[in-house]
Amino acid sequence: MLIKAGVYIDRLDRKMCWALNRIGKAYKLFKEEVIITSTYEGNHMDGSLHYCNKAIDIRLPQKNTKKVLEKLLDFLGEDFDLVYYDTHFHIEYDP
Repeated sequence: MLIKAGVYIDRLDRKMCWALNRIGKAYKLFKEEVIITSTYEGNHMDGSLHYCNKAIDIRLPQKNTKKVLEKLLDFLGEDFDLVYYDTHFHIEYDP
């Protein structure tokens, strides 16, 4: 798992830390490297769970994006929301 310079995971909610493990396993199935591009830093929408340490953004995989997305949804379960953007997946803990 790689972390973009200036991004910190030290304040993430424990459920998000659990999610990082599951995300890593999903990406590993497709021989992809997880790159965390945002946690609580940066500018996000008002009310974003990024500011509550319950959301992360990760770079899209190089290939098999749809299959990775399906696996992430399966691995994370219904307490997590996953939004697919052009450049990244936004994942948040929102039971």
